[in-house]
Amino acid sequence: MSLTFHWFLPTNGDSRHVVGGGHGTPATASGRDRPPTVAYLSQIARAAEDLGFVGALTPTGAWCEDAWLTTAMVSRHTERLKFLVAFRPGFVSPTLAAQMAATFQRQTGGRLLLNVVTGGESHEQRAYGDFLDKDARYRRTGEFLEIVRGLWEGKTVDLAGEHLRVEDAALARVPDPVPEVYFGGSSPLAGEVAARHVDVYLTWGEPPAQVAEKIAWIRSLAAEQGRTLRFGIRLHVITRDTAEQAWAEANRLLDGFDPQTVRSVQAGLARSESEGQRRMLALHGGSRERLEIHPNLWAGIGLVRGGAGTALVGSHDEVAERIKEYHALGIEEFVLSGYPHLEEAYWFGEGVLPRLAAQGLWRHPFATEPAPSAQVPFAS
Repeated sequence: MSLTFHWFLPTNGDSRHVVGGGHGTPATASGRDRPPTVAYLSQIARAAEDLGFVGALTPTGAWCEDAWLTTAMVSRHTERLKFLVAFRPGFVSPTLAAQMAATFQRQTGGRLLLNVVTGGESHEQRAYGDFLDKDARYRRTGEFLEIVRGLWEGKTVDLAGEHLRVEDAALARVPDPVPEVYFGGSSPLAGEVAARHVDVYLTWGEPPAQVAEKIAWIRSLAAEQGRTLRFGIRLHVITRDTAEQAWAEANRLLDGFDPQTVRSVQAGLARSESEGQRRMLALHGGSRERLEIHPNLWAGIGLVRGGAGTALVGSHDEVAERIKEYHALGIEEFVLSGYPHLEEAYWFGEGVLPRLAAQGLWRHPFATEPAPSAQVPFAS
């Protein structure tokens, strides 16, 4: 089966430096270098589409533009690229969310994917009027997805749950196709929600041994529900013609981290209730030393950015090998990003994807011609 690759739309701004923020921390000043205009985001989306990325993740939170509105506008400037729209179930009624998704599918020709984000920061949730604690938010997410799934199947839904209640809920027109649901979370309740309701379980870029443990955990829970899931991973990427060039770029980004910004971001992230964020912080401990935590896996991004904080760094061949290593564990989908997102999309799309294609692991999803031969015209 061909691997699936998604890119990222930086709706918090883009830069030749790392744009920090997220998980309750504000976006860093570098986000103003390239503002997230529809024109610029559409340029990234068109590049991703041409290069062979299937979709593009758009984040959610107070630190970035609204994902639904932004992707609806950017979709008009693309033809086939799908949009992995991140949204938080507690902010929208399940019936309205199901209707929004159905409308998005019809108006874009079936190009919606949903990334369900329960929300790991209570103080940020409260700013939106949501005062549930973390465990209750996960239980509400389960109820939300139960309602939405029923509506998408054309059912009339009645549910009186702990947190959500609907009566005679129905859609006039169901989505076709039904959007796939992506979801991540490292806590026990997150695992239960994933096992019962989602199509693709996403993990942040931890070392392979830790990723293998997560996959085994979720597979076991899903099997108890009589279900099977696909697995994906969220990573940044710095790939160049040579390893020396790639690590030089990583070090350039690291040199741009202001020490005070690192301290401020790390202090903010230390207050996070997210188990996944705790695991990300443990990879580097707030230190600039020993950031290569596995061959070609660099934890430097996490010094100034919440959420996904690791990057694949190396030559095109080395990055391809790391992708194969994760694939051997069961990872089928890769959600990638890099700074700046326009240029890094080309580095990966023109450097790594042809190598994977030559080995029969990837095929351009929109191509009409045969996949490239093993003669890859890139030096490494």
